[in-house]
Amino acid sequence: MPMHTPMRGLRCFCVAADCLSFKETAKRLYLTPSAVSHQIKQLEDNLNLQLFERQTRAIVLTETGKRFYQSIQPLMQQLAATIGEFSQVQRMLEVSISMPEFFASELFVPRLIGWSEQYPNINLKLETVKSRRDSQKYTDLSIILSGKKPEESTAYDLFPISYVPACNAQQYQQWHSQGYRILEKVPLLLHQARPYAWHRWAEHVGYHNFRPKQIIQLDSMFSVARAAQQGLGVALIPLPISNGWFTNGSLQRLFEQELLSRDRYYLVRHDNDPHREEIQLLIDWILQSFHLDK
Repeated sequence: MPMHTPMRGLRCFCVAADCLSFKETAKRLYLTPSAVSHQIKQLEDNLNLQLFERQTRAIVLTETGKRFYQSIQPLMQQLAATIGEFSQVQRMLEVSISMPEFFASELFVPRLIGWSEQYPNINLKLETVKSRRDSQKYTDLSIILSGKKPEESTAYDLFPISYVPACNAQQYQQWHSQGYRILEKVPLLLHQARPYAWHRWAEHVGYHNFRPKQIIQLDSMFSVARAAQQGLGVALIPLPISNGWFTNGSLQRLFEQELLSRDRYYLVRHDNDPHREEIQLLIDWILQSFHLDK
């Protein structure tokens, strides 16, 4: 077969040999019937063979055409499979992951630059969860805050969190010198999921007879941190997840003592399809990025 035999002519021939209709071949290949007829005629001229007998209302394969079809069809299928396999390697993949919105904004999203450079062909679909009471959407992976390890078979321990009293820089100058007594004079802020966290912190540091003047519960950790930054009061802020607020000066530790929580962040895999290597790549990247945080 001459090397210049066009591939599109071979493709037209295989489809036409399968359906025995130039009109149907044209529909399948999004061509005109005349274009199909032209490409097959060109193929026959290149091969110097007659592949079809053209009848008034139909086409049939010649004996030579039948033998050629039986020989060329497996090769064309293998070629299509090979092209598909290589194009699949380069196609954009996608992994979905859900996590608390504060984790997403403070830790996950700021580090995505590293992921994008390392894996430019894997798209991420990120779902944020405002509180643990919110219904979880199905995703390939999820990062959750829990007091015990999730029961799912594939769960990774990331890190624990602790809580530290914090306020803005201006109030720190006014309040720090007053010691623990200031906590009975100003509003205390915390997440409504942990309504007794201030009492636990006081007990942990040995501050007995703790009588807070006012406790304000907010429904998201971002709201707690933002309220403290804006001067509403003293907040219990989680570490290490809020390190950025302290690094940029938005918040300052009012006292150094931390309350270690029973809660830890876990990474849970829901889709265990071993062929989806992109999920394991994201797992490895998260473990490398966050597992060593203190």
